[in-house]
Amino acid sequence: MVEKDLEKQLSSILKGVEDVILLDELKILISNSIKYNKPLNIKLGLDPTAPDIHLGHTVVLTKLRQFQDLGHKAILIIGDFTARIGDPSGRSALRPSLSPEKIEENAKTYMSQAFKILDESKTEVIKNSTWFEPLKFSEVLNITSRFTIARMLERDDFKKRFSSNLPITIMEFLYPLMQAYDSVAINADVELGGTDQRFNLLMGRELQKEYGQKPQIAITMPILVGLDGVQKMSKSLGNYIGVSENPNEIFGKIMSIPDNIMIDYFNLLTRLTKEEITKIKNDMENGSLNPSIAKRKLASIIVENLYDYNTAKNAEDNFNKIFKEKSIPDDVNEYVINKKDYPSGKIKIISLLNESKLCSSNSEAKRIIEQGGLKIDNNKVSDINLELNIDELNSKIIQKGKRYFLKVIVK
Repeated sequence: MVEKDLEKQLSSILKGVEDVILLDELKILISNSIKYNKPLNIKLGLDPTAPDIHLGHTVVLTKLRQFQDLGHKAILIIGDFTARIGDPSGRSALRPSLSPEKIEENAKTYMSQAFKILDESKTEVIKNSTWFEPLKFSEVLNITSRFTIARMLERDDFKKRFSSNLPITIMEFLYPLMQAYDSVAINADVELGGTDQRFNLLMGRELQKEYGQKPQIAITMPILVGLDGVQKMSKSLGNYIGVSENPNEIFGKIMSIPDNIMIDYFNLLTRLTKEEITKIKNDMENGSLNPSIAKRKLASIIVENLYDYNTAKNAEDNFNKIFKEKSIPDDVNEYVINKKDYPSGKIKIISLLNESKLCSSNSEAKRIIEQGGLKIDNNKVSDINLELNIDELNSKIIQKGKRYFLKVIVK
């Protein structure tokens, strides 16, 4: 019975992971957990250094949810104290510092978005200021005495900055020690992180040994590739899907990803079993499953996970209206124009796109028009200097690209 349950748990836990340190120890931990009916402490730390998260951030959250579904204890550490430093992983320079107020503000949105993935009722949320605020300086010195500068310079980003004569502050050296101390504070059995967190996770193991605890198992997850299918998902690159975006937008973006990264998305962003995903992969390869059908399933699962079943169904129906039936979706956002704000009775198309937020800037608006991606009531707009009569705009539908629609209301 234990062996069968162990096999089932490992199949779920190992799906999509990059690395496990150490796998044999993990097997022993899970076996004992099953045998003695004692859930493991699964740790995930999040530093609220930005106001929102995208699907790339949910890879580790999805893995934490899988542990929850297996009956283990999910401990989500909000790094309100470590965020004051900022994780130097992969950084070539010191992060700008954030105020406690901004960190708190970010933490609130992080939580609401994280619980789109996690089961809130089964998640223990702790701020690491809980133990760092009262920590005495003598205790900080005790922690730092257990590691050497040479050990810290084994870390790639520190090593590169040191060899390039770029500054590294002592404060940045403290970050991995603080993350490690988080593991000591909650007596973590397993810690999750991206591949860029490997050094920090290993530091947790070492510090736990120093404090007489059983060292945690470190599980790293791959970095999610963005919509372009090449670079990692990133807001700065514009190839991301925000977890709080409109469901129709999320569905449409998923449908736009290259076929060759679809299975990675199934593995990293859904809770389908390894066997179910393997079947989807095999069916596509032997031609019995059209990739577009598989992608619809993927998009529906992701939207349902972030919202609910009905929302996912409506998003698919909306997608069908746009791409199959070539019609306008039912729930088009409205933009209200007040005539009194335009004494001339006219508005330039560039201004309309910018003011309505259909485009993020004048340069984007010009680019969309020049590329033939803008229509008004299904008529293509090609003149970037076009001026429109306000009175004639009422109830007009503006379409940007294939997925973005806006209805103009004139008052």
